[in-house]
Amino acid sequence: MNRNISDPPDRPLPADKIALFNQSPFARLLGMEITEARPGWARVAMDPGGKGNPNQKLHGGAIFALADQAFGIAANMEDPPEVAVSASIMYLAPAEGRLEAVAERVGEDDRHSFYRVTVYEGKRMVATFEGTGVKTPPGAGVKREKGSGITRGT
Repeated sequence: MNRNISDPPDRPLPADKIALFNQSPFARLLGMEITEARPGWARVAMDPGGKGNPNQKLHGGAIFALADQAFGIAANMEDPPEVAVSASIMYLAPAEGRLEAVAERVGEDDRHSFYRVTVYEGKRMVATFEGTGVKTPPGAGVKREKGSGITRGT
């Protein structure tokens, strides 16, 4: 993807942001993949392999992580960067197969954004997730530790 002349050189392009989220150690550990993303909206997929609970269903923690990943990339496709301050999930049905989480911004103000994420197994809804993000002020933000994929506030 080419950079526009008006884009500051230190601002990541959308494709770079998607790659950064896809390549994070936790996303790779769980096999999550962002299949589509734009400001305020994202779709993330995850295969079920290795994520089962003792009842042979997908573990709730894996479902939560998928929804959180969708929330995170949707909230960070534009500036300023955001971090989660609140998240909750409601499990509606057990799941066994490939999942997709679709995140959409449902509101925002100067400091916060509000997201709804729906998790599907095929066409069947298995969970709903709500997340609130806080917009980090310029210069206060989030620093990336080299090579770790981990961020820390300053």
